[in-house]
Amino acid sequence: MKVTAILLAAGQGTRMKSDLPKVLHSVTGKPMIWHALSAIQESTTEKPVVVVGHGAEAVIKYLGDSAHTVLQEPQLGTGHAVMQAESALKGKTDLVVVCYGDMPLLRGETLKKLVETQQDNKGPVSMLTVVTDDPRGFGRIIRKKDGTVDAIVEEYVATPEQLQVKELNVGAYCFDAKWLWDALKRIPKNPKKGEYYLTDAIELASKEGLPVQAVIMEDAEETIGVNTRIHLAEVEIAMKRRINRDHMLNGVTMIDPDSVYIESDVKIGRDTMLMPNTYLHGKTEIGEGNVIGPNSIVRDTKIGNGCKVLASVLEGAVLENDVDMGPFARLRKGAHLGNHVHMGNFGEVKDSHLADGVKMGHFSYIGNAQIGSNTNIGAGTITCNYDGEKKHPTEIGEDVFIGSDTMLVAPLKIGSGARTGAGAIVTKNVAEDTLVVGMPARAIKKLERKIKK
Repeated sequence: MKVTAILLAAGQGTRMKSDLPKVLHSVTGKPMIWHALSAIQESTTEKPVVVVGHGAEAVIKYLGDSAHTVLQEPQLGTGHAVMQAESALKGKTDLVVVCYGDMPLLRGETLKKLVETQQDNKGPVSMLTVVTDDPRGFGRIIRKKDGTVDAIVEEYVATPEQLQVKELNVGAYCFDAKWLWDALKRIPKNPKKGEYYLTDAIELASKEGLPVQAVIMEDAEETIGVNTRIHLAEVEIAMKRRINRDHMLNGVTMIDPDSVYIESDVKIGRDTMLMPNTYLHGKTEIGEGNVIGPNSIVRDTKIGNGCKVLASVLEGAVLENDVDMGPFARLRKGAHLGNHVHMGNFGEVKDSHLADGVKMGHFSYIGNAQIGSNTNIGAGTITCNYDGEKKHPTEIGEDVFIGSDTMLVAPLKIGSGARTGAGAIVTKNVAEDTLVVGMPARAIKKLERKIKK
């Protein structure tokens, strides 16, 4: 059986007071419509259709080839929006799931249950409902004596008795496709607003004596739709709590989950501990047995196992295993720290590889450099890699000792086993096993290297 989703994303979202289309507003690092598309993948078999309108060009650009798009112009209500998908879907699917692009908390398993209910339903439609004391402006569900749905009564036309009903319309439906296309043509225009409402299709089915089934949702948070920045904040908090809970159930420790922020794409291994005020963004991947934080920000970074990242900022970096860094260290794009690297406080690395066992002292900057294993970078060392027009590389061999406050003026090569004196300004290449000192640095003697086993 073919099942296709129609995602409604044409609304202007005027109450958001934003130039950005509402469905592109971010929730835990991803646009709302990304969350909606992720949920419908679990319950459908075909590529979804997204109905676009306000900000259509931006929404279409974001979607790429992940969905078919149809334009609703003018925008004359939800029933009219679904009508726009008829030409794309008629005769090509058996069931049609309809939901909104501004409900990012709706779970895939909930929609799957909705589809399964409709597959067993002899009538043309099943829908999601929720029982709650907070109506949030939703329509009330009026049921028949047999338990099927009779009608959806919108709040603004409901009688005082109907307003006491606790069961509410969520706005997600699963239709028999053949029945849907015919029913849409019979939906009357609302006399007050001049629009066609999809909810009227429920009443059409009921009047025809066709059963409308309802799936009552257990988690009312899933039903939160975003119409204002206040709703967006509510959804953000709820999604953050959901993500953190999932990671903890998978073996991640959080001392204070409310203070930890993890975006949707982040992956974390078991026995990693996230300390308070830790922020994990983008496509970050963290291995097992790490301690991250407190007060650390990690974005688009890969961290191995057994690392300690204290009060530091990492962006577009790679850490191998057993790296120890911080506090107040920064890794910028292209930084790659090998196994057992130590990086002191207030250090910064960009576009550089520090091989296994490198020790980098505090207040140092390493940029556009390749540093060999077991090299010591003394406190205050600077790679002077930018001449005002171009950036130049620095190459440092293995078992090198760079004295405190050394200035390494690139382009520069320092051979394995070499040493620089404190405060040296190195402007020329240094041969292996050579000590250089002074300003500018000059060689004063040959060294006998002790090879570490």
